[in-house]
Amino acid sequence: MQCNNGPLRRAVLFYDIMWNIFKGMGEALVIGILIFVSLGSLAVFPLFAQGMGSGQNPGQTVGSTGPVYISGRVAMEDNSPVPPGVIVQRICGGVSKTVAYTDSNGHFSFQWGEKNVLVTDVADAGSAPSAKSTSPGFGGSQNAGGSSAFASDPFGNRMTDCLLRASIAGFTSDKVNLFNRKPSDNPDIGIVMLHRLAGVEGSSVSVTSMMAPNNARKAYERGLQALQKSKPGDAAKDFEKAVAIYPKYAEVWMNLGKLRVQQNTIPAARDAFLKAIEADPKLVPPYVEMGLLAAKEANWVQSGDYLDKALKLDSVDFPAAWYADAVAHYNLKNYDAAEKSARESVKLDPKHVNPRAGYLLGLVLAEKQDYAGAAAELKSYMNLAPNAPDLAQVRDQLAQLEKLMGGPKQASATQP
Repeated sequence: MQCNNGPLRRAVLFYDIMWNIFKGMGEALVIGILIFVSLGSLAVFPLFAQGMGSGQNPGQTVGSTGPVYISGRVAMEDNSPVPPGVIVQRICGGVSKTVAYTDSNGHFSFQWGEKNVLVTDVADAGSAPSAKSTSPGFGGSQNAGGSSAFASDPFGNRMTDCLLRASIAGFTSDKVNLFNRKPSDNPDIGIVMLHRLAGVEGSSVSVTSMMAPNNARKAYERGLQALQKSKPGDAAKDFEKAVAIYPKYAEVWMNLGKLRVQQNTIPAARDAFLKAIEADPKLVPPYVEMGLLAAKEANWVQSGDYLDKALKLDSVDFPAAWYADAVAHYNLKNYDAAEKSARESVKLDPKHVNPRAGYLLGLVLAEKQDYAGAAAELKSYMNLAPNAPDLAQVRDQLAQLEKLMGGPKQASATQP
């Protein structure tokens, strides 16, 4: 019995993609790959309502006895140069947030809990307005719904269960435990070492960027500093100056594109991403960005093409790209490709920060008439996200699957 266009078929739209993108993937998601990313105002699930705890994190509140300053240096294990703009993330309770960028010598510094307008990395929790599902059943369209997880930033002033790492595709990072740091502590945490991964063809560090002349590099660093000072307009001007001096500065084109997305000048953003790809075809992040922009416009063919290219270059560091790729192929009814990408997304998310990856896998399996497998994935999603705003809809979908299998007892018996 085919379920295409029937009661088990639903459209998975761009908002569904953004749950993964903006929640971060803890240890698995190194989309610090994308030196910083903003994809506009996109609806997301409230993180701590999705089986990840209540958001109440008892611990030291920074600022009760004065601000805490943190500084350090990022270095490569093989002693190769560290490019400017490597992002530094704090991870609290598995939730990551960009807090600083390195300069050309690998140094970074920031004040803990300081609010700024750093363009968010896709490994960060996302800032977005609330949006609710309006279509019941598998047959309708639905967004991810929920409120802003990034706006409230429940870990913003707490340092319990917090680590610091550098984030760049193709590398793993040492992690520094920040537990119980005090304003009187030495701010220097020392060296955060990056270790190169084997078997990754693409990179988030452009070879052409490493050859940038000194005046272009300084303009780029000024732009990064402007971002940390909550001056995105000044940052854009410095980035534009850097690429005017050195048109092959792929990383700057990439970051300029992300700023333009934040400013909602999408054609100009797309142009910047394409220039980044032209300058360095093995730089992975602009392919991801182009794929996400295409998804926002429901251009699933183009979205899948760009994301497939990104994942061919680097299948390790972009779990969010695997998820978005699964969404694109699902909407194109390429169910084998959608299943592969959904399973990769689930595999790279051992902490289940993005339970919707499993939910999407369930939808794909339903289309492939693996109703028992689909039911198991939907049940897992309900267990992992007990407060999901679409839970009633998922229960209805599960009931439909159980009917197709011959009743709830059989569905229960098939669960691993």
